[in-house]
Amino acid sequence: MPNEDFAAKRRRFLRLSLGAGAGLLAGCDALSQREGFVDALSLAEPLNRRMQRLLTGDWLAREFPAGMISPVFKPNGSIDPRTPEYLALKAQGFAGYRLRIRGLVERPLEFALDALQAMLARTQITRHDCVEGWSVIGQWTGVPLAHLLGLARLRPGARYVVFHCFDDLLGDGSRYYESIDLHDALHPQTIAAYALNGAPVPVANGAPLRMRIERKLGYKQPKYVHTIEVVDGYARLAGGKGGTWEDQGYDWYGGI
Repeated sequence: MPNEDFAAKRRRFLRLSLGAGAGLLAGCDALSQREGFVDALSLAEPLNRRMQRLLTGDWLAREFPAGMISPVFKPNGSIDPRTPEYLALKAQGFAGYRLRIRGLVERPLEFALDALQAMLARTQITRHDCVEGWSVIGQWTGVPLAHLLGLARLRPGARYVVFHCFDDLLGDGSRYYESIDLHDALHPQTIAAYALNGAPVPVANGAPLRMRIERKLGYKQPKYVHTIEVVDGYARLAGGKGGTWEDQGYDWYGGI
């Protein structure tokens, strides 16, 4: 586990960097029109990714005692999806929910919620760090993503995992999506979570299933997940940057 002072300083640095980047993208449209400026930003992201991976290695995110669980796990982003497919499942108490695993796998799979709950489970008490600067601690229980991918058996060429979700965060008819590489997908603290603080995940926090990718910032931990797609690249998806927020200018790696 990294030194706590170092980890705290690093989180502050990343938040400031992301905040500055968001402000730049929002307030400096003239710069974005300059020849080479957007290219420079795209070249900087892989370097940032490599530096963060070098710093974190295979460390586990810090886990906390039960006495430190926050009274309320603050929701953010989409908190009550209104898409037709989600509303239909919600009306049934998610009885018809299925998690699908697709893409570069030898065995495409589909699991009902009760089937996931009967699988190998991991429970972890971790801190959720939002890019906006706040944090909250919660206990999550779910199936390790490595276990699900092992059941599906990855095919040659698999490099990334994409999470497809029910919510339309942007309100334009699109659906939220996010992605990580296999290094983070196979990390032991990356789980498909169906329980928060000993109860089913509430709608505001991502019911019936959300990803917990504990070494990432909050926007990298998608809610309302219905499909896990294994791919060789994400450039063909939506805006081509690997996630809904990334398509708006956020950093793809999003590590803490």
